[in-house]
Amino acid sequence: MSTLAPYLDKAQLRTAATSCTCMNVRKASRVITQLYDEALKPSGLLVSQFNLLVALASAGSMTMTRLAEVLVMDRTTLTRNLKPLERGGLVQIQPGEDQRTRVVNLTEAGCAALAKALPLWEKVQVSIVEELGQEQWSLLLQGLSKLVSLAS
Repeated sequence: MSTLAPYLDKAQLRTAATSCTCMNVRKASRVITQLYDEALKPSGLLVSQFNLLVALASAGSMTMTRLAEVLVMDRTTLTRNLKPLERGGLVQIQPGEDQRTRVVNLTEAGCAALAKALPLWEKVQVSIVEELGQEQWSLLLQGLSKLVSLAS
């Protein structure tokens, strides 16, 4: 054990290790990401890319700032995630009304990729809802929505 261990409260550490909201949500996020990534593999998309395409298909073109807000994501991460989609021709990023803004558009290839991925997504989505049960899944969504609202 490290030399700092005697100065740490073991009960507090146990509580942090077992009941930390952040740690548990991040662990669940990693597991769920792996499930969706595996299911979406035949489409060539990762779930993070799928989510970006869904947001664009749902809302239409939008500025990078607005897309980052919709996805509760910082712009640097968004830019990094958009690059492979832009290189692949799935999205197009164009200058906005002024020098500071960029507008993201879904391309025809992006629509086609999304159309290929949606049935794969639906299959894993149904599987997860069935595994949790409808009531537990609804409670989970409500709880996650409340957590997201903390950012407001």
